[in-house]
Amino acid sequence: GVIGDSLTPTLLTRFAQAFGTYVGSGTVVVGRDTRTSGEMVRQAVVAGLLSSGCRVVDAGVCPVPTVQLAVRHRRALGGIAITASHNPAEWNALKFIGPDGLFLGAGPARELLDIYHQGEYVKVAGTEIRSVEQMTDALDLHFKAILDAVGPLPAGARRLRVALDACTGAGVFIAPRLLEALGVDVVPINVTPNGLFPRPAEPIPENLGALCEIVRAHDCDIGFAQDMDADRLAVVSERGVPIGEDFTLVLAAWYVLGKQPGPVVANLSTTAALDEVARRFKCQVLRTKIGEANVTERMQSERAVIGGEGNGGVIYPAINFARDSQVGMALILHLLASTGKTVSALMADLPRFVMIKEKLTCPSNQIPDVLRMVKREFAALPMDTRDGVKVMLPNGWFHVRGSNTEPIVRVVAEGPSEAEARAVVKDVFARVAAIVNG
Repeated sequence: GVIGDSLTPTLLTRFAQAFGTYVGSGTVVVGRDTRTSGEMVRQAVVAGLLSSGCRVVDAGVCPVPTVQLAVRHRRALGGIAITASHNPAEWNALKFIGPDGLFLGAGPARELLDIYHQGEYVKVAGTEIRSVEQMTDALDLHFKAILDAVGPLPAGARRLRVALDACTGAGVFIAPRLLEALGVDVVPINVTPNGLFPRPAEPIPENLGALCEIVRAHDCDIGFAQDMDADRLAVVSERGVPIGEDFTLVLAAWYVLGKQPGPVVANLSTTAALDEVARRFKCQVLRTKIGEANVTERMQSERAVIGGEGNGGVIYPAINFARDSQVGMALILHLLASTGKTVSALMADLPRFVMIKEKLTCPSNQIPDVLRMVKREFAALPMDTRDGVKVMLPNGWFHVRGSNTEPIVRVVAEGPSEAEARAVVKDVFARVAAIVNG
């Protein structure tokens, strides 16, 4: 919610009390990004957890995947990451993490909400309130886990030059250090961790103009862009051209499958280029509903070697069941070093797909009508209805679904050209708008 409006200290404390009640008054790891509202939110969360008898381990300012790793390392009963991720500066939010280091799935999330709405929280006496432990090694733990699993780039390989746009977010505290340890030269921008937004935080092409200029000006081999909590990663080619965050997972999977073939898990809106890369290594791509919790749950059950989402989220279970931009950087740099190819050359070796995304404000009670319309009007085509409606076209696909976090309907289409993808989106969007606008 918006700080000073819908997201208040009282609301934050109550949710923290509900989470403390849910986990059973055990150890909870708390971390936050660099947003200027972060300290206020942290204090409200800590107050709620302490009042419900929890022992709070404060990991400080760090990426969300660092918090998830710390939960597992400390054998905590849960964690709370304070971040609104790619949302604008006036927003903040809580991400709830279970004892396995994963975000709460649908069942546990409903249970937590039930506790919150009932308002019957565990309350301990003053003599039972515990102290807050400062966890000073959370970032070191994360840094070491990545280097141990991936290792530095091969000795003797041409030294790469990398531009990094950390968006003044939590990645500032680990990404430059990791890149240097991997063995590349770093050209950083937006690495002052002041929580001010030098650009919109979502690492989509229209927000990466400064990074593209830096790549070209400094003759970099690649550019990386993070969001505020450093779980999403976007890539800019050596020509200073964004490749689209949908292809971040594709490049990372290319490297991993070349070393360890196995199942790949991605959500329904992830590019079909991932399927092509998997086919080259005789591997299977398994699709899930949108949401990191859905992807990680399927990754565990299928023993996937890599997975993620088409929003720039790379999940590498050898390190952590979490979207992690730092891990994405390491894997993609290893792909560049091992193949000796440029980003543009790698992209040219993939089938051409263009993805177009649109959204339309829609009250939640109208979303079922929208989905029924799509199923009715495209009934002759193959479709997947696990999360909204995804319709398979002769040369692509489109996906219509209600957002989990906003009162909107998303329309996503992918095709072999921008013109074809836009034509599909225009057609479907018009049909959806007719329902929404009556």
